[in-house]
Amino acid sequence: MTKQKRPFKENLLDVTNIEPKYLDISYATLSERQKLDIYLPSVDEGPFPVIVHIHGGAFKMGNKRDEQLTSILLGLKRGYAIVSVNYRLSQEAKFPAAVEDVKAAIRFIKANAKKYQLNPNKIAVWGGSAGGHLSAMVGVTSHLSLFEHPQLGNIEQSSAVQAVVDWFGPINFLTMDEQFKELEVNPKLGITCSINSPESEYIGTLITEVPDLVQKSNPETYIDASNPPFFIQHGTADGNIPYLQSVYFSNKLKEVIGENKVYFELLEGAGHGDGVFSDKLYFTASENLEKVFVFLDSVLK
Repeated sequence: MTKQKRPFKENLLDVTNIEPKYLDISYATLSERQKLDIYLPSVDEGPFPVIVHIHGGAFKMGNKRDEQLTSILLGLKRGYAIVSVNYRLSQEAKFPAAVEDVKAAIRFIKANAKKYQLNPNKIAVWGGSAGGHLSAMVGVTSHLSLFEHPQLGNIEQSSAVQAVVDWFGPINFLTMDEQFKELEVNPKLGITCSINSPESEYIGTLITEVPDLVQKSNPETYIDASNPPFFIQHGTADGNIPYLQSVYFSNKLKEVIGENKVYFELLEGAGHGDGVFSDKLYFTASENLEKVFVFLDSVLK
């Protein structure tokens, strides 16, 4: 008798006790994945500055309500509205679908800001890993008309944001293997320039065969002086994404938008998504999370 494989079950956070909130709101209608959740501070009245959470998961898994959201929700106590976004994953749609989705979600936020007590002029994006990549893409294309899919709605709105938090996101897919070798790190997910890598699956084909398309997916391509402030962190023991991805990206940002608009830090000995990034102390932000919130406060408040 063949053993049946159990379907993958996502472990979602219990958000029952968070009020007020609005769950599973459709920001577009092409896919069931195009939904977002809104959480508001329980004290005071809006409009509240907004943190848009973009989950990670190698572009092919993850959920707006999984454990990655836990540390972001601490922003509620600091007066932020939290909007957590799902986007089309690589099994369903290829680049630039995920970027288009996140930008559509931001346009939805702005179009419905008054209804949900949100400040449309005070928005940050924050994500880790694949979510860090998408956050970076949104940030560098904030003032461009790229990746604004008209069928996803609210096209009259801008998808510009005022701040970006990029935790250990991949940036230039074509340089990752070379950087792993330089750092003498054995990549946990295997060779990036392979047909089965998360990056190739995200692009839709082997990345070495479509360098022009990969260049379009590279946030470095779009850096200009109008980009918002960036907060970037990466662990030196990251076996999924070489930390040199963030080193070179932050350096290029600094050259164009100025060192005062880019906070970059390597966390010594930290792995991919290591607890040092987001560990919480009795529902209070840890030392590292405090750095993130201080940065956001400086831009959005």
